[in-house]
Amino acid sequence: MKNNPMILVVDDEPSMLGYVRTLLEVESYKVETVSNGPDAVKRVGEEPAPSLVLLDMLMPKMDGLETLEQIRQVRPGTKVIVLSCVNDTRKVVQAMRLGALDYLTKPFQRNELANVIRHSLEAKAVRERKPVVPGDIDELGDDQFFLAASDTMRKLRAQAAMVANVDIPVLMLGESGTGKEVVARLIHRMSARAQRPFLKVNCAALPADLLESELFGYEPGAFTGAQRSKPGKFELADKGTILLDEIGEMPVSLQAKLLHVLQDQRFSRLGSRTTVKVDVRVIAATNVDVQAAIAARKLREDLYYRLNAFTLRLPPLRERRDEIPLLLKHFMARLSERYARPPLPLSSALLDACMKYQWPGNVRELGNFVKRFLIIQDEAAAIHELMSHAQMEETEKPASAPNDLKQLVRGVKDEAETEAITRALEQTNWNRKDAARLLRISYKALLYKIRQYGIEERAANGSRALRPLA
Repeated sequence: MKNNPMILVVDDEPSMLGYVRTLLEVESYKVETVSNGPDAVKRVGEEPAPSLVLLDMLMPKMDGLETLEQIRQVRPGTKVIVLSCVNDTRKVVQAMRLGALDYLTKPFQRNELANVIRHSLEAKAVRERKPVVPGDIDELGDDQFFLAASDTMRKLRAQAAMVANVDIPVLMLGESGTGKEVVARLIHRMSARAQRPFLKVNCAALPADLLESELFGYEPGAFTGAQRSKPGKFELADKGTILLDEIGEMPVSLQAKLLHVLQDQRFSRLGSRTTVKVDVRVIAATNVDVQAAIAARKLREDLYYRLNAFTLRLPPLRERRDEIPLLLKHFMARLSERYARPPLPLSSALLDACMKYQWPGNVRELGNFVKRFLIIQDEAAAIHELMSHAQMEETEKPASAPNDLKQLVRGVKDEAETEAITRALEQTNWNRKDAARLLRISYKALLYKIRQYGIEERAANGSRALRPLA
């Protein structure tokens, strides 16, 4: 056992410590045990450092979350697997956000524990041997793939893997073309629902009445032309996953119904008096500024918090430029096979142009660029296209001149909102909760606007003070 990994087990129950020690020693691991958080933090800071920590979430004095935070401070690279009870979903999510590598639900069997530990240690060994693993590609079917060749995207993949089997809603934020649908498919494939349906609905593509029937179905006579009953996507995705793309564009009238479905997994088809119960994992995606959408009352605040059980932020391609050459090669290989054309070489001049370009359309734009290059087979024209697009983007940047119509409209709107909020605050003696009620917006939306327009600072400079809230 001289060179075998050492695992530190942290649990306040002696029987659990003995049980886990026995399971691990059968697998030939070195094992140390402690019964509380402070001792765990102290041991992690000593040498030799544990290869892995098994950390119970429910402990007196210092619970698992606080212990995990302190372990991260003492030795940030420590690999931690959390042990939770069945009803500890919220704590597991918090632990994942703090950097836990994986989790196990009590009670667990020997093979479950062995598999999780083996996977964690193997992943650690690969990272130590190859800090950068180029070309780490997950093929997801339907011509979709996920590439994780940068630290940012490897971290995103690890987060997707951890949240996959915690059956909670996921909200994905990012610009158009960054791959939100790809990540949703990745989560579905790694979840227990992988053999069940994965369905996507674009909330921006349909008007409110058609979107409602698309999501929830209808009965004969529900509206003109409804000749027969039709199940909606929620019924078709039962036991599977549904991606609600562009959730920020969903009509507010439908958001209330969606909120009820998320709460109790029940709904009624259009024209029906009976309810349908489903078991669907919801993943939502949007490219809008969520806080601005809430402030503008385009997105219900309660729906946002229901969807926001776990948030994944997808970086734009310009923030992970080291993946551009790999994406170019992968797209070239896939598309040349699809169109039965020989793959074209990617010269240093072309790669240089691609690395300098900003890619406002992100990965989707890069894929389309490779497609056009493969069709026209003219490298000079492809480079010229990138340069022309870059010049157009520079030309189309908003001018700072005061005669810019959009800027004028935005300025008038901002001034009107500032005046209305200030007046409401003055009428309520600067009580923000009362002012929010007077303006008929949420309290958090009002706080967002106060910060956005600097009203608090203006009030202070004008010898006004916002009243503290109870």
